[in-house]
Amino acid sequence: MRFRAPRSISPSPVRHQQRHRSTFGLQSDPEESSDSDIGTESDLSDSDSDESVISSYSSDSFCYNSESEVPQLPPKRTNEARNPTEQRKVEETVAAIRLRTRHHDPYEDWERQTRVDAFVRLAFFSTRQTLFLTSKPQRTARKELTVDQKRFHDAQDRSRAAQLEGRAAQHARQIQEMEVLFEKLRMKAKHEEEQLLKDMKARQTKMWEGIEGVIKAEEDIVRARIAQEAKKREEEERQREQKRKEEEAARKEKEEKEAAERKAEEEEAKRAEEEKQKLKEKEEEAIRLKEARERDEARQQELRRITGMTSPEEDWKLYHAHLEAMKQDTMKTVKADKGARSEWSKWRREFTPKIGQLTSDPNEISRISQEIYHILCPRTPHHPAIYKALLYSLAKTIILQAETEVTAEKNSAGPIAAVAFNLLETVKDFDEVFFTKLVQRAGAWPVPYLVPFEEYSGSDEARTKAGVRARKLAMGFREDGDLVMETLEAYTGRIAGIMRVYFTILKSKPNRPLHPAFQLPRFWTWLTRLLKHKQLLELPVAPQLIYTALDTMDIDGRKIWGHQYNKLLELIYEGVTTGYDAEKLIGGTTPEAVAARSRVQMVVERLLLN
Repeated sequence: MRFRAPRSISPSPVRHQQRHRSTFGLQSDPEESSDSDIGTESDLSDSDSDESVISSYSSDSFCYNSESEVPQLPPKRTNEARNPTEQRKVEETVAAIRLRTRHHDPYEDWERQTRVDAFVRLAFFSTRQTLFLTSKPQRTARKELTVDQKRFHDAQDRSRAAQLEGRAAQHARQIQEMEVLFEKLRMKAKHEEEQLLKDMKARQTKMWEGIEGVIKAEEDIVRARIAQEAKKREEEERQREQKRKEEEAARKEKEEKEAAERKAEEEEAKRAEEEKQKLKEKEEEAIRLKEARERDEARQQELRRITGMTSPEEDWKLYHAHLEAMKQDTMKTVKADKGARSEWSKWRREFTPKIGQLTSDPNEISRISQEIYHILCPRTPHHPAIYKALLYSLAKTIILQAETEVTAEKNSAGPIAAVAFNLLETVKDFDEVFFTKLVQRAGAWPVPYLVPFEEYSGSDEARTKAGVRARKLAMGFREDGDLVMETLEAYTGRIAGIMRVYFTILKSKPNRPLHPAFQLPRFWTWLTRLLKHKQLLELPVAPQLIYTALDTMDIDGRKIWGHQYNKLLELIYEGVTTGYDAEKLIGGTTPEAVAARSRVQMVVERLLLN
């Protein structure tokens, strides 16, 4: 690919062949070309045309005054990148064009100057021949082109001179910057040299200090070794002396020990004789105490039999047997007979809405109690089996209502306990059935009693799991349809609701003697049995039930039992604050037990300070 730059027309004798001017792609007119050639001499002699030349070429010409005015074409976007060979050719071509346009040709300067001189010599002849020559507009183009070319070349010279001046100034500035840079480098080298000398001096000082330190350390080691050897000799001497003293002391100690052993043997024999005599006396005393205790227990059992008092284990077994008899005899008999089952189902459905409508209104409580009484004791009595089944269903309804209502609001225990108390006073055999149902739903807590583990077959782990499950069920835990045991929090709240109704019944004043399980002394019996049973006190439910009992009885306990009740409260307070046995707190360490102990502490403080 070739690039051609236009050059100025040179009419010198050397370049006698005239260059063709660019027509910008248009065909040139032969007449115009010949006319311009003929009119060359006349143009040189025409002074008026020379003075009135209009620079029209500068506005229509394709030439630029300087290279900086040439607009740069936008780069062509190519989809493929050039390879190194093509890129190098392009760069070489651009460099050649740039070098060609910036080239300064002295011959062209001479040629331009010659043209100027020619116009000056022809000026005189052009003024004398002005009147005789006829100017044509088409013959002045060559003159205008020459003038414009001169202007263009003058502008190029000025631009070139300005570039040379700028390059010289830039060169001088660069020289000055290099001198400043060299000065900085010299200063930096000087500073580094000074720093190097300083570091070398410090390193030498440190090296000599290290050498002196090593020498001193070696001297210290030698002195320490000498001192250690002297100390070792002194220690060996001291050990020999100590060994001699120890041997002497051991000999004396052996003699004293032998003497002491002989004396101890004599004393031991004497003491053994005395111990034997004392043991014999203790055995005789134990036999006497055992006989007296057996006689006392026999009298107490006889007294309990006469007064109707029983032990917790006896109560648990008794009411557990009642429950089994109720399920196997009464309920199975009623459910087996279609007519009896129909009648039982008809009347037992009346209990739930009536118990569910309870309020704190005494008239409402009395009305519901009478309606339930008439259901149980109509003019035509029920069959004994149906009657017992209705009592069982009524007890279950009351306890379920207590589990639901009292767990959410403790004040709802009053109306439920009032209806139950009215029925206990008026309905025959309801007391025994109701307490049996209490033992079933609340476990052994109404007694209270800790149900023992039952014996099961299988591996140790299986027996343990079966025993724990059986004990939990006996203590009142409930299971859902998937045999999932209820949580401790739900169990505690449910048992506390049932026991609050029971304690409210014990607090009520009867119009006639009730069953011993529903008399007021049962409250004192319940508290003392629980406080005497350490295994029951370890359970997390114990502090919550103690709080329920004290909160239900309130200040009436002090009015009834006086100073003895205060002692009982002090014992409970000690169990929830400092511990009842080896710093064991009532209820253990579960979160439910901690919260219940706080409530017990507050209610005891309130009762004692009232």
